[in-house]
Amino acid sequence: MNAQVDLQPPHTDQEALRDPALYFNRELSQLDFNFRVLAQAQDAQVPLLERLRYLCISCTNLDEFFEIRAATVRHAQDFGIVPAQDGLAPATVLKQIHDRAASLVDAQYRCWNEALRPALNEAGIRVLGRNTWDAKQARWLRAYFRDEIMPVLSPLGLDPAHPFPKILNKSLNIVVVLEGKDAFGRAGHLAIVRAPRSLSRIIQLPQEVSGGDNDFVLLSSVLSAFVEELFPGMDVKGAYQFRVTRNSELILDEDEVENLALALRDELVGRGYLRAMRLEIAEDCPAPIVRMLLENFDLPENAVYRINGPVNLNRVIQIYDLVQRADLKFAPFQPRLMSSSESIFERVSASDVMLHHPYDSFVPVLELVKQAASDPGVLAIKQTLYRTGRESQIVEHLVQAARNGKDVTVVVELRARFDEEANLAFADRLQEAGVQVVYGVVGYKTHAKMLLIVRREGRKLRRYVHMGTGNYHSGTARAYTDISLITADPDIGSDVHQIFQQISGLAPAIKLKRLLQSPFTLHAGVLERIERETQHARNGKPGRIIAKMNALNEPQVIRALYTASQAGVQIDLIVRGACTLRPGVPGVSDNIRVRSIVGRFLEHSRVYWFGNVGEPDLFCTSADWLERNLLRRVETAFPVLDPELAQRVYDEALDNYLADNLNAWELQADGSYRKLEPQDGAPPHSAQTALLNRICG
Repeated sequence: MNAQVDLQPPHTDQEALRDPALYFNRELSQLDFNFRVLAQAQDAQVPLLERLRYLCISCTNLDEFFEIRAATVRHAQDFGIVPAQDGLAPATVLKQIHDRAASLVDAQYRCWNEALRPALNEAGIRVLGRNTWDAKQARWLRAYFRDEIMPVLSPLGLDPAHPFPKILNKSLNIVVVLEGKDAFGRAGHLAIVRAPRSLSRIIQLPQEVSGGDNDFVLLSSVLSAFVEELFPGMDVKGAYQFRVTRNSELILDEDEVENLALALRDELVGRGYLRAMRLEIAEDCPAPIVRMLLENFDLPENAVYRINGPVNLNRVIQIYDLVQRADLKFAPFQPRLMSSSESIFERVSASDVMLHHPYDSFVPVLELVKQAASDPGVLAIKQTLYRTGRESQIVEHLVQAARNGKDVTVVVELRARFDEEANLAFADRLQEAGVQVVYGVVGYKTHAKMLLIVRREGRKLRRYVHMGTGNYHSGTARAYTDISLITADPDIGSDVHQIFQQISGLAPAIKLKRLLQSPFTLHAGVLERIERETQHARNGKPGRIIAKMNALNEPQVIRALYTASQAGVQIDLIVRGACTLRPGVPGVSDNIRVRSIVGRFLEHSRVYWFGNVGEPDLFCTSADWLERNLLRRVETAFPVLDPELAQRVYDEALDNYLADNLNAWELQADGSYRKLEPQDGAPPHSAQTALLNRICG
């Protein structure tokens, strides 16, 4: 995080609230989130295989951090982009990223080597290193290497005729030091062995070979142990695994692109070979080889990370799926299902439906599209798709709807990061079925989660709407917390209809009745409601704001929150990841508290609540309080109009989380996070466990 600064109260005007000392750096704040994830892996109260999963998540998150966030900072450094609101120059941020990431990597491998691997071994799940193989295991592994691995390898000796090869992003590689001469009389020096992604990174030993049901060997260990077979007649003096992480941010000049889908396909081909950002290398690799690799990847010294273990540690996640040990995983749960005694249209006609995933099943959302596809009264279906998975029931239902003669329009966001290829594939599938596919709005990612169904009921047309805080993805609906609303409210239906027309056509800005929309009214709507709470406080009335989101960095919103805090508004922010607001500054943000919840499920729901002196506004939304969401994306925030449902959202998604004293981390004024514990005899409370018990029984 930022270095310790001298915070001088009070700041009373807007210019003073721009002081860089009042802001954390977004990248460093995002990086720190992974320490909180890793803490779950270090917690002995968490089931063992779940601890392994958390370790792998922290590793995967770190990969993505270098692919996107660190790459953005490097881009800013190259092009002389001015520092962000925290005032740190890109070069300074890159240095702090290295120092903080090095500390995280050290903690990850200590967790693996000193805690998880020994605990797994004690539980009968062994990850066998080369120095532990007995003769029988070594013979089987050598045969496996010859039969299953060696035929797909293409080792490359480095010489003037064989320049350094292209190395794919995040792929496993071995640099080999050789001595002697080959069949052509060429003197050996260095060679590179690339492990194709077709090879499993985890090899499970047969029970008759190892004597155990859950014995595993890492591919990197097998490659290093038998690499000499690739270089007959030569002496292998050393073999060192390495991995390079590259920039994965695709940049398209949409104003210059005639066909976004074709341009994106071209960009995806080269994504795995974009600029290198990080080199991971075995800790015992000699310094001259490290320098050679850095030169080939055009990386500075502070981009190298020495690794005490497998460079692709996140790949041990395969063990979680391969080992069938219910006693070492979270207890399974059955999401609550909505009553199926009537059609969803009949149910929603009577009253709105609110679902809190994953505690409430995602099936009603799927069923809504399925019923719409076959219902003779349904005339049209319109939907946004941001992430939905490669095997999507939603897509199949939409295809069936088009085949049944419905007018189906789908807004596919091709630029959903790391899902571009999947989105291109299902966009093609939809188009082949006759669905009208729209690729969003040039310059603005369509991140809103909306489904509109137009149904004829007697002589009238009625609109049914689903809106949510999360994606139309059955897989993440069991792992992420999100909120869905299904409603037939005429005003919300009209608003959603107009937004779809605006996205698919060339409509002007529109005045909505119920919804707030980025990039037009959401940012202003949030600021207006913060200002309203500020005025209440200045007038001697209680001012109160509670908001839950994934990340916060929008400077105008932060300044408005600082001003509200100075006026006496009590503000609680539940921010899972990056937060650039500095809480607890005397005279500025001493009425603001920020907490992060890290538990069994990924916190993903976004909820804004403004007290308004007993007449609160509550919105669920797809938008974080980030610059991109509020100003450069198509987003929606929808009110929960039914008082009982609104109270349920407040109780479950806000108040419940403010009571958490087991999985909550509180952000301090110096940028550190403090793990909360029950105090003064208060009972232990986990927000997620409470919802599992209350909703799932």
